[in-house]
Order: sequence, then C-alpha cells, then structure tokens
Amino acid sequence: MVNNKIQEFVTFPKTFENYKWYKPILVMILTLIMLGIFGSILMLVFSGLYGWDFVLSLSRRSYEAMNTEVGQIFMDFGVILLIPSLYVASKIVKDRPFSSYSSSRGGFNYRLYFKALVIPLIMYIIFEALAIKNPNGINHFTVPFLILCLILVPLQCIAEEYIFRGLLFQTFGSWFNIPVLALIIQAIIFTVTHGYNSIGLIEVFVSGLFLGFMTLKTNGIEVSSAWHTVNNLISALMAMFGLEMTTSSPTLGSVAPFVAFQVILFVVMYFVGNKTSWFGEIEDEHSIE
Repeated sequence: MVNNKIQEFVTFPKTFENYKWYKPILVMILTLIMLGIFGSILMLVFSGLYGWDFVLSLSRRSYEAMNTEVGQIFMDFGVILLIPSLYVASKIVKDRPFSSYSSSRGGFNYRLYFKALVIPLIMYIIFEALAIKNPNGINHFTVPFLILCLILVPLQCIAEEYIFRGLLFQTFGSWFNIPVLALIIQAIIFTVTHGYNSIGLIEVFVSGLFLGFMTLKTNGIEVSSAWHTVNNLISALMAMFGLEMTTSSPTLGSVAPFVAFQVILFVVMYFVGNKTSWFGEIEDEHSIE
C-alpha cells in the first residue's frame, strides 16, 4: 500500500503492486476448484453418516432441505467452504492479502459487524411477528441445533459476502471503474446463483443491491454480512420452530411485503449509518490478516 488512507473498497485490488486484470479470474477458477474438493469431502462425510441416497436427496430438494436439521447443517457447511476455498486461492495467486476481500480498512472489523446486527435484528423480529398468520411447519427445536445455527448461519452469510460483495464486486469495480455498474452486475450474479422461482429472484436481486450498496458505503463487507446474517438466521429459526417453511417457490403475496420491508430497513440503516461512525469506521485491532 502507498499510504494509510482508506481506499475505495470497490477498486481496492488495483492499489496492490501485484494486481493484474486477469488475476481475479485465476482466483475465481481456483476457488471453484477448491470448493469442489472441499465439497466432495463434505459429501463423503455426510454420506458416511446418512448414506448417499440421503445426501443426494438433500441436494435435489434445494431450499426445502433447510426445513430439516441435517439439511440446514449440510447447506450451511456447503456455503461456508467458500471461505477456505477463497483463502487457498488467494494464497496461490498471491495478488493481494486475503484481508483485502473483506475491507479496505485493514481486514474484517468485528466490532462493526456486531454493531450492525442490532437494527436488522430488531426490525426483522417485529416484521416476522406481524407476518406470522398460520404456521405451516414442524417444530424441530433442540438446544444443540440452535447452537449450531448460531454458529453456522453467520459463517455461511459471511462466506457469501466474501464472494459476492468481496471478490466479484471488487473485480468488476476494478475492471470497469464504475461502482454503479459493478453494483448491478454483482447483484445479478448473486440473484442467478439462488435457486428460487422468478418471483423469489426479485427479492434476491433487491437484497443484492442493498447489500452491495452498504458494502460500497462502508468500504467493507461487515454491515452487509450483519444484514445477511440476520435475514438467514431469522429464516432458520422460523423454520426450526415450525413458524415458516423455507421454499424455493415463494409467492407474490409473501415477496411483496418482504421487499417493502427491505426498503424500509435499508432507509433506516442508511440514516443511522450517516448519523453514526459506521461509514467512518477504522480497522479493528482484531482484524483478519
């Protein structure tokens, strides 16, 4: 780095001496290769515990598999593996530090992440309390499963943020040097990688735009990771208590209110962020290097 001034996150890769436009492509390829290797190991472990037929059935059931304990755990681990996959890829290519994928402020700021959990958590609880009408799930709450969800879901969400709001957002930002264009492209890719129906994909696209914007404004993925964490954690808990069923085919009646809620949450987060030090956070001494 040339100086200690906080750089713009979306074009941050270009500030490193070893940066070349094609190196992110190498990182992406190697990340997918490592994900394939780690994912195969994960499937072997689960197949040893539950059998191949069961594991394959989980893969075919898409988001519906997350209505069961094993399905939730399997799906979470599958996404979490993106973190070590990206880490190994970045170490092989050696174009920039792994910490640069999380922020341009010196790594992942845990203090900012936990602070950013508060507002989404409060608002999601209120929204879900008002939205519950006729619970259609099966209560499968257990203390061990709750503990696993509290550990795995945040890691799963942070892993997605490393890839979509980290690797991809920064890659397109560095290539085109047009933040708005990079914002839209990463949101589109984020959308098409989710296996929802066309109505559900609208919701995902809106989420991708808002999460990307928060990343752009805060020069890091901590706030978007917190928002993402609350969204997925609340969904997992609702399914656990049988209050909702996770589905890959949501209806317009369920998506429209949620999109409106996201808009309100975005406005609140942006307003509070501007009134506090969120957008001016500096690196934490406990950052990931």
